[in-house]
Amino acid sequence: MAAKPLSATNGVGKTNYLGKPITEIITNGFFTVDQHWTVIYWNKAAETLLGVPAVDIIGKNLWEEFAGAIPVDFYTIYHNAFIQDIPRHFEEYWGKMGAWFDVITYHCDDTLSVSFRSRNHPAHSGRLQQQFKMLNELYQFVTEVTNDCLWEWDLHTKELFWIDGGHKRVFGYQIVNALIPQSFWENHLHPNDKVRILNRLNKILSEGSDSIWEDEYRFQRADGSYAYVHDRAHIIYDVDEVACRMIGATQDITVRKSAEIKLLESEKKLARERLTRQKEMTHAVLVAQENERSEIGKELHDNLNQILGAAKLYIEMAKTDEENREMCLEKSSGFIVNVIEEIRRISKTLSTPGMNMGLFDSIKILLDDLIMIHKIKIEFKEAGINEEDLDERLQLTIFRIIQEQLNNILKHAKATCATINLTKHRNKIILHISDNGNGCDILEAEKGIGIINIKSRAELYHGRVTVVSKPGEGYSLKVVLPFSGRT
Repeated sequence: MAAKPLSATNGVGKTNYLGKPITEIITNGFFTVDQHWTVIYWNKAAETLLGVPAVDIIGKNLWEEFAGAIPVDFYTIYHNAFIQDIPRHFEEYWGKMGAWFDVITYHCDDTLSVSFRSRNHPAHSGRLQQQFKMLNELYQFVTEVTNDCLWEWDLHTKELFWIDGGHKRVFGYQIVNALIPQSFWENHLHPNDKVRILNRLNKILSEGSDSIWEDEYRFQRADGSYAYVHDRAHIIYDVDEVACRMIGATQDITVRKSAEIKLLESEKKLARERLTRQKEMTHAVLVAQENERSEIGKELHDNLNQILGAAKLYIEMAKTDEENREMCLEKSSGFIVNVIEEIRRISKTLSTPGMNMGLFDSIKILLDDLIMIHKIKIEFKEAGINEEDLDERLQLTIFRIIQEQLNNILKHAKATCATINLTKHRNKIILHISDNGNGCDILEAEKGIGIINIKSRAELYHGRVTVVSKPGEGYSLKVVLPFSGRT
């Protein structure tokens, strides 16, 4: 009769496990005792290495069965391992067995697991080859996953077998080719990940619809810190289609995950900064609009209203004073012309200027209007710029920045002269506006509505704004706008 294969596929993508657990095919001896030192598990390799069949030792007290045979050092280390929740690794010579033993012990949930091997025990080549063959067949399920930390999970006994030292190397636990209780793995899941991981895993196993379990979570290292890990495993089903084992690997992805978290935090910070700037811009626009309305209201009430009142008075006088009628009408007409000109000026300030006449001419008209009203000398220079290369939106942005800064100068600077330089250098438009006014504290200036408006307009073109000023030493504004030609 042909030997049964270690595994078989049931035709619907599931793997049915027909072989032995890994603890029965490894060459390491392995046994487990409870807190009363009663043996509850004893594998085949332990039978061979210690010469004691499992049926003769399971259910009996370990020290009573080996009374006077086990070295005292073994007892001391095993006893301390029960007290301390830390894996222990040691090498000790066992005189009665005439061999050195390499031992790993680990305590969890009131049980002590012991994995050991003898350096001097002769290997049975035929049996060893068969074990390696079975082990290779077992590892075929792990070929699709990373081999950082290999493991096998017995779902019936709720025990995991950590294979070949991966968990020692990656997480620092002194456990190599040894069983650990499922509760140990669960207790070392990060508290914020534990419920999610266990709920999802239990759902997959209970439904029995998947042959692969895969997830990411945080796992506690031996030093208490947490590593981000990626776990992937094959789920193996018995002949009754019930999940009985899992074989997989755990990969440390802390470096990648930390980089992702830093990137996400950076993006969130950038988003918060953008939102803050947007709020500042919106606030600045609203405040500017309110200030503008206030100025217009003041202009209409304090200036135009008074002029119209005077014009009305002269018209009333002309009705009754025949001798001075001509003079009264001429005076009232002059007042009305002044009102018309003032309304035209206010309207021009509020309306979006058409750039059909060109940016440079629009700037010159703006300066002429300001010079007529305010006692300030304003010089405008341009170099290296062809207006036809600037689209209308960019021209309007430049015009509005100049208009905003000139308003700032007239309101706050008490300057007698100002200079506007507009140049092109390589792929950048450079606007430089300076005045000889009273200057200001830069930190305070940065909070002003005017400069915030200018920055918000520049940012629409991914531009950069720089201010240089000191109290009593004038004010210099530099705006750099990327330029790629008319679109």
